[in-house]
Order: sequence, then C-alpha cells, then structure tokens
Amino acid sequence: MKHKAISIRPFIGAKDFELSRSFYRDLGFDETVLTPDMSVFKTEHIAFYLQNAYVKDWVDNTMIFLEVEDVDKYWQELLALDLTTKYKDAKLVPIRVDHWGKECFLHDPSGILWHFGEFFNS
Repeated sequence: MKHKAISIRPFIGAKDFELSRSFYRDLGFDETVLTPDMSVFKTEHIAFYLQNAYVKDWVDNTMIFLEVEDVDKYWQELLALDLTTKYKDAKLVPIRVDHWGKECFLHDPSGILWHFGEFFNS
C-alpha cells in the first residue's frame, strides 16, 4: 500500500475510568470527551483513546512505547509529577540502558505499561 499515514491511535482500557482520566490529564495529556465512555488524549501530534472498558487480560498485556527526545529529562519530569503518591496503583521503573537506547517505565492505575524511550541512533 502506498499512502501517507497521518496518525496511529491505540485504544486502551481502564479499570476505573474517572481515575484513569485524571491520571492522563496529570501526565500532561489534553482530554477531549467523545462519549460518556470514551475520551481521546492528545499531546502534540500523538493521541490515544481511553475507554470505559476493562478486560483484565487485555489491559494487563497492553504496552505503549512513546519515543521522547531526552529520557533523562523526561524521567525527572515524571518524578516531579509525583504520580505514584497520587495514584496508589501507578508504578515508576527507573531508566534502563540497552544496546538500542534507553527507557523508563510507568504503569498507569489500571496496569497499562508505558515505555518512554530514546533511541541512540534515531
């Protein structure tokens, strides 16, 4: 197929929809409510849909990789947000360095695993 892709927007679920909405707003995403059970969260040119739907196996196996310019700076900003204090099920995992680059991790209140990564040769 030869076409220009505009964006990719994954759909993710939430164990507690209102809590997850608050979490993603605190993380810095702008929310647009689409229906009572779905919102789109955006930052710059990326977005994802948050649904008021929870299937444990689905949510427990959902991972999202967000490439950032500077993981070290992003990590410091994540720490400053104090999300793990405000959201008891949120977890932060410090930066790991690998052959391809480095990344840190954030589990949202439902268990969605976010990878925030920086490639060495991007």
